[in-house]
Amino acid sequence: MRPTRLRSGPGTGHADIVAASPLPRPTVVARPLREAGHVVPGLGDTPDVLITGISLDSRTIRPGDLYAALPGANHHGASFVRQAAQNGAAVVLTDPVGAQLIGQDYDLSAVPQVIVADPRSLLGALSAWTYGYPAREMAVVGITGTDGKTTTAMLLEAALQAAGHRTGLIGTVVTRIADEEIPAARTTPEATDLHALLAVMRERGVTAVAMEVSSHALALGRVDAVDFDVAVFTNLGHDHLDFHADQESYFQAKASLFTPARSRRGLVCVDDQWGRRLLSEAQIPVQSYSVAEAGQDDLAYGVPADWQGCGLLGSGVGFRYQLQGPAGLSVTGATALAGVFNVRNSVAAAAAAITLGSDPQTAVDGIEYARAVPGRMEPIVEGQPFVVLVDYAHTPDAVSRALSVGQELAVRNGGRLIALLGCGGDRDKAKRPLMGAVAARLADVVVVTDDNPRSERPEQIREQIMAGAVAQVQLADADRSWVELLDRPERQRALQEVVQMAHSGDVVMALGKGHERGQEIGGTVYPLDDREILRSAIRSST
Repeated sequence: MRPTRLRSGPGTGHADIVAASPLPRPTVVARPLREAGHVVPGLGDTPDVLITGISLDSRTIRPGDLYAALPGANHHGASFVRQAAQNGAAVVLTDPVGAQLIGQDYDLSAVPQVIVADPRSLLGALSAWTYGYPAREMAVVGITGTDGKTTTAMLLEAALQAAGHRTGLIGTVVTRIADEEIPAARTTPEATDLHALLAVMRERGVTAVAMEVSSHALALGRVDAVDFDVAVFTNLGHDHLDFHADQESYFQAKASLFTPARSRRGLVCVDDQWGRRLLSEAQIPVQSYSVAEAGQDDLAYGVPADWQGCGLLGSGVGFRYQLQGPAGLSVTGATALAGVFNVRNSVAAAAAAITLGSDPQTAVDGIEYARAVPGRMEPIVEGQPFVVLVDYAHTPDAVSRALSVGQELAVRNGGRLIALLGCGGDRDKAKRPLMGAVAARLADVVVVTDDNPRSERPEQIREQIMAGAVAQVQLADADRSWVELLDRPERQRALQEVVQMAHSGDVVMALGKGHERGQEIGGTVYPLDDREILRSAIRSST
């Protein structure tokens, strides 16, 4: 894989890979844009043109498309109208600033325009209209939360397939239409791409869709006009405070999925305070779910949850459990995934599938035999006498959950827990020392290395993580004072080093990048896959 240069996507202000393949488009019949004025509030007067699609990326415009020229972080989409027109754009939707930019170019003055104050707010409704409201013809489950979205979505996909559905999956790791895989560019696509993708799924006979819904997607309207049959809330931790003003704003973005404008009913995990709050504040009918961990009562917050994972029994690295639900429902389930949090993800997926009408035992059986989730507690096995796990954990809560599992395995095996982690640049800086502190509290050896430094200096990011780790060690009691802290630049060499230092019975956990196959440094993505580097290092050491 060659290094890939990044640039800001037209009209989005986000970094998009130039060579990325566009998402598929459905077959559509041209529709008069004027008809949309009757169903899309705020669209106003429209020119007499026919449109066959909609995009906010000038590079993906096809003849007959509406080009949405939006303001972005680095560029205004109106700066790319010439390219959109050359590709066959029939009309441009933009704001007054965009219209002024277009008007400065005489050759573009004849391009039909629709000028509104906030074009982004119309994209969901306009895209749904353009593609014939595809979400209304499938069962759609939206999964939101800081951690667990990807795993829950993939487990739900497996449960729905077992129940006989032809499924669609939209998420961080991959987008799937039945068995066809499409690389995912972001957790939740832009509204224009999302509705087109749902329309393709409808064309191909998909009957149920599992979709990750990020807080960015909710705040930016990417899921506007998607009719969710079930909304799922997994948890809320410290993340994305570079985008949201504070934790309350982050919560409110997530909570907006649980409103009549977006969803019909919800499932909320009540094993943290944010879930308990959402349960009381949701504006739609919701049911709770919970998992009782070893040594705890089966009552997570004083009263039984509607859906409960009970009687957990270790099985390999995973668990067997009893799923209890409304009206006395009780079935036995299992997961091969490590960690109690993956029992929670399994309960959420099963409850969602059953809520959609799946047979309970069929749903939990589908989850038990689900395919591995890439980069989520993914074991690397090359015949070595120690455990190696790769996980996407990149928040303090996720690191704590992952390392708690690693610590349990290390105690069981009589070895050490070796944790490797870093933090991404140009993102929430406040979580860096928190992640370092968590690692120093739970691991025996902490190797701080580079993640995706982006435009920041890698050594500065590592220093901030290490500061939290050092402070934790200084506060710890004598039993933890011997924790080894290592600062190791260059992630590839750091991954090779943790393999070299591992002994029989140890547990090595590489956190932060999970499924990712590249490392972004200074605007360029270089090939780097934790899993392949670890496999190669293990083979070389044996």
